[in-house]
Amino acid sequence: MTTAPPTGDGGAPAWLPDEATLSRMAGELFRALPGQDPFEPSPAVASGPPGVVGPPMSPPNGPPPTSAPASTAQFASGFAVPTPDLPIQPVTPDVPDLSGLTGGGVASPTAGTTPGGPSVPSGGATPGSLPSGAPAVPSVSPAAPSVSQFYFLTDIPGYTPAAPATPGYGEVALPPTDLSTDDRFAEPPWYSAGPQSVSPGSIPQLPLDPHPPFDVHAIRRDFPILSERVNGKPLIWLDNAATTQKPQAVIDRLVEFYSRENSNIHRAAHELAARATDAYEGARRTIADFLGAGSPEEIIFVRGTTEGINLIANTWGHKNIREGDEIVISHLEHHANIVPWQMLAERTGAVIKVIPVDDDGVLLIDEYTKLLSDRTKLVSVTHVSNALGTVTPIKQIIDIGHRAGATVLIDGAQSVPHIQVNVTELDADFLVFSGHKIFGPTGIGAVYGKREILEDMPPWEGGGNMIVDVTLERATFHEPPGRFEAGTGNIADAAGLAAALDYVQRIGLPNIAAYEHGLVEYAMAGLRQVPGLTLIGTAPEKASVVSFVLDGYEPLEVGTALNQEGIAVRAGHHCAQPILRRFGLEATVRPSFAFYNTCQEVDALVAAVHRLAARRGH
Repeated sequence: MTTAPPTGDGGAPAWLPDEATLSRMAGELFRALPGQDPFEPSPAVASGPPGVVGPPMSPPNGPPPTSAPASTAQFASGFAVPTPDLPIQPVTPDVPDLSGLTGGGVASPTAGTTPGGPSVPSGGATPGSLPSGAPAVPSVSPAAPSVSQFYFLTDIPGYTPAAPATPGYGEVALPPTDLSTDDRFAEPPWYSAGPQSVSPGSIPQLPLDPHPPFDVHAIRRDFPILSERVNGKPLIWLDNAATTQKPQAVIDRLVEFYSRENSNIHRAAHELAARATDAYEGARRTIADFLGAGSPEEIIFVRGTTEGINLIANTWGHKNIREGDEIVISHLEHHANIVPWQMLAERTGAVIKVIPVDDDGVLLIDEYTKLLSDRTKLVSVTHVSNALGTVTPIKQIIDIGHRAGATVLIDGAQSVPHIQVNVTELDADFLVFSGHKIFGPTGIGAVYGKREILEDMPPWEGGGNMIVDVTLERATFHEPPGRFEAGTGNIADAAGLAAALDYVQRIGLPNIAAYEHGLVEYAMAGLRQVPGLTLIGTAPEKASVVSFVLDGYEPLEVGTALNQEGIAVRAGHHCAQPILRRFGLEATVRPSFAFYNTCQEVDALVAAVHRLAARRGH
């Protein structure tokens, strides 16, 4: 008679490792695949340029370029450019066959890659399959489930996810999509690549990463809107500089607030008021931690970056700017960081000076230094250009401004979602950002200000919530930040913004920055091969944004044509007319990226623009 193997707790065979060990082993297997190890660069194929996995792209009917932009950071965090978009099967504790985890080397899936990642191999591989001819990955579990509670593949030992606020928190089904029937994802004719491999050997013993492996397909399952179809095509959302999509965690948090916590804050003794107040002030603490602020009292809730800059202009500016004083901005600025200072200058007689840029869209720091004088009271500069994607040397700008005795404001609308920002380390006096650009709700954002500066600023708006006492003759005001938050605030969306920041922190901004950097490099390399296309803004340091024009087309025509393909981009002046006019333009086409975008989507964009160019004989 056959004797059943001994079992441990729960009926599982005793010889099986525990769940934590299986999780660790699965994570090590994932990181052992080429390009997945955050501590090692991806293996490079000798035929490609430095930093590029696989041969370089070449235009149709033409030779491959002699060089392509390598990932300049490759990255500061140690990440390589995005790796092949292939699914990894998570380990489950009831699988007896562990031979694939304990044997020799791990075979690498075959996929074509270029600077930043792959296209879908010819034949139209679907998200749940490997390309034809690929070496098999050792089977360690059943097929990956279609529902993922969180974006990570496995719970890394030492990390405990937050308990769901509501049933189904973070669970979004990924609808099946047959990419083989969508010609946008066919392998472009100018694109080819060879297989990758790793040397035989045992799985390396890697240090545990505080964040799980980056799996873009699992992340995409957290964003319900990405399953939408537009004009019969899967939505490709490349308008992230205008607004980002929202993960299920944020959507659920808003439902949770309105279902269980909805009340006004600060002014009642009942239970729901306490819950709402906790949510609102808890969000303030989350933002302070996210930005590296000294305390929650240095965070003011506003509707977004525009209102935040106007608040500063009408409080700090009203008190400190006089006739003849100088305000320094840059040529890269969004209208929201130009118009409030123009209005202040008109009222006070102040002078506005502008830091110029070179032909790549890079700030000329030497010219900035020359603009400063003992009359310079304020420097207000963007961290990342919304029109060009240029990353400005913000720490250097702050230090130079402070040496001149100026207060420095940072427009962080485009940087906070993509780059780790610590206001204490930067020594910024003010920083403003918008929640809807970092996967949070619209209508909510924040101003950071140094405590000593905020305490010296008068209130802007008057009314409830910002007062200590009111008589018919006079009023006294709260200390910051309360004195700047008149009326009922956007309580639910503050809680939603906190949920968005928590979500981003679970992934890790260095991970996000590395992945997105690769997408930008990949997109620029592909778009450079389109005949008649000119990239606008080619600074060495860029984040998230690519801007271009196409001969024979108005930008709006390109945007409309891409929309027919289900591809959402921005076409226009991007509320940054001065910088576009610096390049002799009134508008550009602007695809912009987030961590849920893929190299497949970039391939679809490039292929669509190639087709447009061909229609005009390019």
